[in-house]
Amino acid sequence: MSTPSPYADALARVSAVDRTAEVLGARTHWVEYGPADAERTLVLVHGFRGDHHGLGPVVAQLPHVRFLAPDLPGFGESAPLASGAHDLDGYTAWLEAYLRTTGVHGTAVLLGHSFGSIVVAAAVASGVPTPRVILVNPIGQNALAGPRGVLTRLAVGFYRVGAALPEKLGFAALRSRLVTRIMSVTMAKTDDKALRRWIHEEHDRYFSAFATRQSLLEAFRTSVSHDVSEFAASIHQQTLLVVADEDDITPLEAQRRLVTLFPDAELAVIEGVGHLIHYEKPLEAARAIEKFLQ
Repeated sequence: MSTPSPYADALARVSAVDRTAEVLGARTHWVEYGPADAERTLVLVHGFRGDHHGLGPVVAQLPHVRFLAPDLPGFGESAPLASGAHDLDGYTAWLEAYLRTTGVHGTAVLLGHSFGSIVVAAAVASGVPTPRVILVNPIGQNALAGPRGVLTRLAVGFYRVGAALPEKLGFAALRSRLVTRIMSVTMAKTDDKALRRWIHEEHDRYFSAFATRQSLLEAFRTSVSHDVSEFAASIHQQTLLVVADEDDITPLEAQRRLVTLFPDAELAVIEGVGHLIHYEKPLEAARAIEKFLQ
């Protein structure tokens, strides 16, 4: 029996429409939440191995805002990129094309979570227009550097082996529930047992929704080869960093350094949570976003 979402009732009260379109020659799927005539439109860019579902708890707290929540190429219900690698250039080109396709180029606020923070930061630094930028659990330092560098390199090896194995065996390894559970247990910080069960089930449901082993490997290499600090100085829009005091991927001290690299940025620190702000503290994140948008 599955654990009910603690945010299901609130999210059910928000209108949601599934949409698809061809973007750069490949199918992109997204969900449009909230009123079409809302004063604000936010485009949500999710993290590695996730899809549009991940930021749903934050959407549920802001029913008056219009959200466009696409599945990144190669994840969820979106096809891989039609040409080129799933590298940072590929993802930023896709994001700009998506904004043009949906008619919000230059008007939508861009919000990126985790790996999505790198994609958003790279896109804005390259000139993709947006009135403001919001980064939730931003990746503020290179994953290949520092004390976690060895573990990151081991993970790169795991994804490389998964892509090289015979197809059936490779997919089985990459979609292993054990691997997914290890990641989920590591990231979750809440003491609420029901919430922890729901988080683990969410990861079980959606972390294996990737299109091909090669696109997954390319995306992972991209996620660990870049970080937001590379692009911060070139982002002149007002920027909000929503960070956690227990984030194992980018510690709080690194986030405090990161915010100083932006010309115009502020830090909202949420306590008692790690890399899953969107699951464990969506109300607090929504309050910080609401304040920033006002």
